[in-house]
Amino acid sequence: MKADLISRRSFLSVVGAVGAAAALTACGGAVSSTASSAAASSEAASSEAAGESVELIVFAAASLTETLNAIAQDYSAENPGVTFRFNFDSSGTLKTQIQEGADCDLFLSAGQKQMNQLDITASADVNTDGLDFVDPSTRVDLLENKVVLCVPEGSDKGIDSFDALAEHLKAQDILFCMGNSDVPVGQYTQKILAYYDLDEEALAAAGVITYGSNVKEVTTQISEGSVDAGVVYCTDAYSAGLTPVDEATAEMCGQVIYPAAVLKAAPNAEAAREFLAYLQTDRAATVFEGVGFTAM
Repeated sequence: MKADLISRRSFLSVVGAVGAAAALTACGGAVSSTASSAAASSEAASSEAAGESVELIVFAAASLTETLNAIAQDYSAENPGVTFRFNFDSSGTLKTQIQEGADCDLFLSAGQKQMNQLDITASADVNTDGLDFVDPSTRVDLLENKVVLCVPEGSDKGIDSFDALAEHLKAQDILFCMGNSDVPVGQYTQKILAYYDLDEEALAAAGVITYGSNVKEVTTQISEGSVDAGVVYCTDAYSAGLTPVDEATAEMCGQVIYPAAVLKAAPNAEAAREFLAYLQTDRAATVFEGVGFTAM
């Protein structure tokens, strides 16, 4: 890979330092086990005084599974009183769940599009339905990730770069996995295919492309060797023990920015703001950066 990657041993030491042992999940879409955390707001304090916990409901992109579980354990150790309930899935699925009325305090997306579709202040070209779910005063660009190309361990196809991938796709002699079109990692992959003038629809019809409903499903197909190559995030490659063979440039697919925001109808808005502020601290950044995210 063109950029140096952080070793698994390095990340384990970071997570160990904060007392976190997050389980690697083969596929997103599951609600995590709850982790106890913090009365860091007046709302949380009043609930604690009444002998009740505050349950923060966090909807987050599947690629954040390991890091958010680790950070929640650290937050819990410092601030007893709040219960976390994480819902990890593709950003498109989470956006739909929010739109359909699911309770959610804090939304962390792997793409700007899904956040914009819920933000009334976003361009009407993106928020075409005029949805007004996001509190724009809380919205921040939290993290940057990288899009990488991975192949199964021991692959003998000679796919060692995006250039080589493009040649194999043109020859239609491999099976390639990418995210669905409603998944941010799939949208970034579509831009890469367009960069190489590749016809995704024709390749899919020829049986050259298979899909995953979120980035974890794509990662699993690569790890299991059921495909010859796939495009995932740097952080998911790390979590799955995969070594990327190439990294996409901004010219190929743009920047991979993760926005976060508290929702207007959040059941625990103040506590959610406090946790979002914590996610922007140096201590949280250490965990994020340990797997390849860049804190913004």
